[in-house]
Amino acid sequence: MRLTSLRRSTPFRLALSFGLLFILTVVATGGVMYHLLRNGLDAQLDTALNDTFQVVSSTYAPDDIEDLITTLDSYANLRPADDGIYSLIDSSGKKLAGNFKAPILPEGVLTVNASDIGLIGNAVYRLQAGKLGQNTLVVGRSFAQMDAMLRTVLISLIWAAVLAVLAAVGGGIFLANRAQQRLDGVTRTMLDVSNGRLDSRIPLRNADDDLDHVFKQINDALSRLAGLVEGMRQVSADIAHELKSPLNRLRLTLEEARRTHGAQGDVAKLLDEAHDESDQINATFEALLRISQIEAGARRLRFNAVDLNEILNLIEDVYTEVAEDNRQQLVVEQSQKTCVNGDRELLVQMVVNLVENAITHCPPDTRIGVFLRRDRAAAVITVADSGPGIPSAEREMVFRRLYRLDKSRTTPGSGLGLSLVKAIADLHSARIELEDNHPGVKISVRLPVL
Repeated sequence: MRLTSLRRSTPFRLALSFGLLFILTVVATGGVMYHLLRNGLDAQLDTALNDTFQVVSSTYAPDDIEDLITTLDSYANLRPADDGIYSLIDSSGKKLAGNFKAPILPEGVLTVNASDIGLIGNAVYRLQAGKLGQNTLVVGRSFAQMDAMLRTVLISLIWAAVLAVLAAVGGGIFLANRAQQRLDGVTRTMLDVSNGRLDSRIPLRNADDDLDHVFKQINDALSRLAGLVEGMRQVSADIAHELKSPLNRLRLTLEEARRTHGAQGDVAKLLDEAHDESDQINATFEALLRISQIEAGARRLRFNAVDLNEILNLIEDVYTEVAEDNRQQLVVEQSQKTCVNGDRELLVQMVVNLVENAITHCPPDTRIGVFLRRDRAAAVITVADSGPGIPSAEREMVFRRLYRLDKSRTTPGSGLGLSLVKAIADLHSARIELEDNHPGVKISVRLPVL
């Protein structure tokens, strides 16, 4: 990835931002730790000075100062002058014991430079001075060890900050490259789609992360888009194919009417045929428009609780006699009361289309069954018949708009009944299952129940 692209990369910017936040956290934590450590070491040094002062002063007796001098010289001989310093002076300022001659100092704990107490170098000392009779005892420790320890800690913190910077930049570049590869897949897919390759999909890594979920939703949207575009292509072709014949018939009928009118023939019959053809064309366009409106999803605003048992009772009342007139038998069977969330008018239309499709395309003596049952969280409406059925090769195509089986082209209709059924089912998040009924066909619609 180029540097300019890297700077524009959102993953890199996010990684770098978190890296900077981490660095600031390390610096702030290090500063607090350094401050606490220094205070702790200061307190520890003061405690050590006080303990040493108390031990040495405990050997003092007003009538015997020799034990104090011996003890103090022992301490002075055990430590180098740049680490621990000890001094016992009398009231005149004369050194009685120790490894340096202390000047006159106030009682208490104080911090002095080496030059302030007559020592060579740049060391800094922590001193505790106190009176022992007429004498003054001074005990001191250098800050050298503590400074060395703090210096080590400070260097460690600096290295930690440097490593944090390298980790932030390196991790940012790594994460940016990794994320950019996935985003490049989106770019390539969108470019393919814009160039007409609607079967192109964003590659998934099956990582079950948020990007995979987003990409899956985009792929689902692309699949729906491809289906809609293919549907538009199919509809355009089918409209041209299906309307060609009625338009030609209408044209021939009108020509015949004109010719018959000139010969004083029966024009009324021909005009009736032309009227029927125009009605069929209008019905086709109205059905196409209705399907488009349903697929747009606006009818979801009208969803409420719908009793499917009431719909089946209506179907039984209306279509039992229609089936009998066609010398067919319509049977309606229901189970327990079942309600779904949906548009009642459209659900009635869906069942009506299934029943009318069976009545229209089945011969006399056919048994048509309409069944309602519960299957766990789904309500299943099934319309089954014992008619000629649908060839297995054409079962997926019968839901296409304007698609008609060859054997059905001589019967009335536009080939949009099952397309409307599918549009209504999709609007209600339902699944359509088309199966062989041995003989005949069985169509089931599975709707989610309330």
